[in-house]
Amino acid sequence: MSRTLFFATFAVLVASTLAVTCTKPKIKATTFTTRDATIVSQIALIAEFSLNCAESDADGFPLFAEVNGQLSPVVRISDNRFQVSWTEDPSSGRGERVVRLFDEEGFGAVRKAQRSGSNVNSLKELASVSVYHSGAYNGPWINSEILAAVLAAVVAYVAFSTKSKLLS
Repeated sequence: MSRTLFFATFAVLVASTLAVTCTKPKIKATTFTTRDATIVSQIALIAEFSLNCAESDADGFPLFAEVNGQLSPVVRISDNRFQVSWTEDPSSGRGERVVRLFDEEGFGAVRKAQRSGSNVNSLKELASVSVYHSGAYNGPWINSEILAAVLAAVVAYVAFSTKSKLLS
């Protein structure tokens, strides 16, 4: 029993000393949002960014993103290049969305705060990326079919009223 406890303690100590953190993160981001919502039910928002740390390579540890209170893993797409994507309802409107990035330690703190009902916004993030959504085009105010039907009705009314005036 004591031998198992010793190995468990040793494993925890080794894991904590090998944990990699990112200090002085530098982020360069590009973003994309769906601009046409005429045939889609969800708007896609994508943040692609490069992350460089002062002391180590950013590829050595996992990243997590918090957007609108929801946590999701960050996808590594190449060396020091990462991507976060999510969807929203088209009626969510235009504006800036902030993607807060966390390492494993920060992810644990966010989960703990969510479970206890604490304010997640008070936690320090590793870095953040802003995504501006300019809004989505939902189509014309009047559909072309309705406009054609109304114009046909107006032309028919004018034709029949003119005909009745000429014949009387």
